[in-house]
Amino acid sequence: MVQGAEAATTKRRGKAKAPPAGREGLSQEQLLKAYRDMLLIRRFEEKAGQLYGMGLIGGFCHLYIGQEAVVVGMQLCLQPGDQVITSYRDHGHMLATGMEARGVMAELTGRSGGYSKGKGGSMHMFSREKGFYGGHGIVGAQVSLGAGLAFANMYNDNGNVCLTYYGDGAANQGQVFESYNLAAVFKLPVVFIIENNKYGMGTSAERASASKDRSKDGTPWGIPGEQVDGMDVEAVQAAGERAVAHCREGKGPYILEMKTYRYRGHSMSDPAKYRTREEVQKMREQHDCIETARKKLLDSGLPEAELKKIDDEVKRIVADSAEFAQTSPEPDESELWTDILLEAR
Repeated sequence: MVQGAEAATTKRRGKAKAPPAGREGLSQEQLLKAYRDMLLIRRFEEKAGQLYGMGLIGGFCHLYIGQEAVVVGMQLCLQPGDQVITSYRDHGHMLATGMEARGVMAELTGRSGGYSKGKGGSMHMFSREKGFYGGHGIVGAQVSLGAGLAFANMYNDNGNVCLTYYGDGAANQGQVFESYNLAAVFKLPVVFIIENNKYGMGTSAERASASKDRSKDGTPWGIPGEQVDGMDVEAVQAAGERAVAHCREGKGPYILEMKTYRYRGHSMSDPAKYRTREEVQKMREQHDCIETARKKLLDSGLPEAELKKIDDEVKRIVADSAEFAQTSPEPDESELWTDILLEAR
């Protein structure tokens, strides 16, 4: 098995497409795009929370508010053909990959205009066209699936990389470490991204994990890693470039621990009484990723009117998605029998 891994790795190295290593900071144009994408995710999630409160979204709803810099910064490092897979806190990842706000919101409200025709909801949306392979409700399950996507990249010798996201709460799952081992043995082109927002459901990571530096979790398998300020989109992009380049060069997997923070509860049903309002407010005021990017853009000489245009554009997109999500028809009864596997008897 190891011999096969070495042969496959040697073959793949011949065609690996390696971009330059991480750049120091983003251009004004790149930062402006990042600002726009982060703002879209923020406003979309705020609207989703509102619709949930109105009873228009049922089931579970895990919002990404506060963590936007992680997925937006990493997305800047990718090329066509690369893949993204994540957990149930997935709306931001969908939007960052380019999936339409209309289709995502309509899926949340269970309408036929949704990405899964209204039958999947928050945790079951996919887009092969955009390279998004789903948000997954089983804690840590997407990590082994992400390693599988990377194995396919290695096998097909296509030079593509898979970004596999999971939270600090999932980082202690056994299948995560099994995936590390497989990825290291075959030198798979996968970036394991731990979105450490400090709380796994209602438990502080400080209490739940003996590992205080999750970027070192791959040490027994020789997997390099680094901790990153996940509230700074430029820091995320720079680290992402290093990690993705490492994978494309055939050197195997890489771990990025994104030190980030969610402003809302674990899900919409979580009152988040395990932390103080002062703690959340401090993060909003001192470390908000969108406000940081906004200040950098203004300091670079960008007119405030340009940011206002983006704000207005994002508001229109989100309002349109909410309208579509409420007016799109519900799935027809015939859809009960489509897209399922029936056991032959």
